[in-house]
Amino acid sequence: MDNVNEAPKQPALDALLSLDLRSVKAINPVDLSFIIVNETIALVPYRQAAFFTVSAIGERKLTTASGLVSVAEDSPYAIWLSGFIKTVLKILPKEAGCHKLDFAEAPEEFKDGWEEWLPEHLLFAELFSQTGTCLGMVMYAREESWLPHELEKLDHIHQIYGSCLGFLSEVKVNFITRLRGWMSKAVSYWAVIAIFVGLSIPVRLSVLAPGEIIALNAFAVAAPQDGVISKIYVQPNSVVNVGDLLFSLDNTTVTSRLDVAAKALSIARADALNAQQRAFNDLKSKGEIASAIGRVREKEAELASLKSLMARGEVRAERDGIVIYGDSNDWIGRPVQTGERVMQLANPRDAGVLVWLPVHEALNLDIGAPMRLFLHIDPLNPLSAALLQTSFQPVMSPEGVSAYRIKGEFEEGVVKPRIGLRGTVRISGHWATLGYYFFRRPVTAVREWTGL
Repeated sequence: MDNVNEAPKQPALDALLSLDLRSVKAINPVDLSFIIVNETIALVPYRQAAFFTVSAIGERKLTTASGLVSVAEDSPYAIWLSGFIKTVLKILPKEAGCHKLDFAEAPEEFKDGWEEWLPEHLLFAELFSQTGTCLGMVMYAREESWLPHELEKLDHIHQIYGSCLGFLSEVKVNFITRLRGWMSKAVSYWAVIAIFVGLSIPVRLSVLAPGEIIALNAFAVAAPQDGVISKIYVQPNSVVNVGDLLFSLDNTTVTSRLDVAAKALSIARADALNAQQRAFNDLKSKGEIASAIGRVREKEAELASLKSLMARGEVRAERDGIVIYGDSNDWIGRPVQTGERVMQLANPRDAGVLVWLPVHEALNLDIGAPMRLFLHIDPLNPLSAALLQTSFQPVMSPEGVSAYRIKGEFEEGVVKPRIGLRGTVRISGHWATLGYYFFRRPVTAVREWTGL
């Protein structure tokens, strides 16, 4: 008889051991909840099951349901069941263990939903950790009533579920605790100290701006008089010597006036000669000689002035250097005014750096501040220079940006590049901390927006 009584217990024992092993091997609370609602059926039969987690304030939240991969919180079933559980918790006993709830015991406001969503007989089991903390709750539902021996098996397996859930939850708590402990160690303090020390490292403020090679002491070649440029005799960047012809103005008008003046002078001289001849026979004609000679002197002076004006139409170099201007086609046929600059004569030894520093990038710069020029044609070999002068007020740069005009001279020993080359210039300013270097622009932007 003993063998006959032990035979029916063997499948239940095997199912219990299998569930025990599966629960122990769960790697997180989600896997364990899936095992609870879907595999406990091997121990006792039921139609559906649901698992609820317990929050820090004791609220139950539906997270897992049998036969479903995930539970939608806004589904009608989840909404109704959440409200139903809140009411059930007020009815069920407070002690540990499995508790039954039949349809006849349900509150009247939930009976319609119960008939729609659940079978007639329910079973609730809360999961407690080793320390007695409630970590979750399971609900089972089926058409048949729950038997005493089934409650014993479910009570036993749910103690195992609670212990496993407590262990998995403790692993998460321990990880957070260890993380906080590590943060509280001396290493974290040293890291904070290292950050503050790093932000206190003195660095030099610097700014990048476009620059070009110019002649610091260029000689301006201007138009000597109003006129139209007829011809340019030198090419850009060509070397000229003193006396070389640079350009000439159109002298057509001056030539015509010169011819008229020459003829007028001839007529004045002829009139003066006639007056002198008449004076030998007519004493009254002697008074006309002075007037005639005066007109001759006037015409001679006018002719000399036109010849000088004719000579000024040809502009020659007054010093040795390199001719700097744009394109000759831009000047030929162009009218110019007296004093208007047409080109420049520069000495290659006077080459310097011209920088257009935008207003929003400006720093406090002193004369002699170090500059480094990275030419576009040779960026790997920067050239050293020192700040020579800066404009007091910003002006419009060639790019149409309000900027300060800064000049720099190359240091001794630097091979001076060709005038006209362009590149990027880094200008170093005052010393400051690394933290100020990093946060200067963000703080400026915040103050611009907030006005603080």
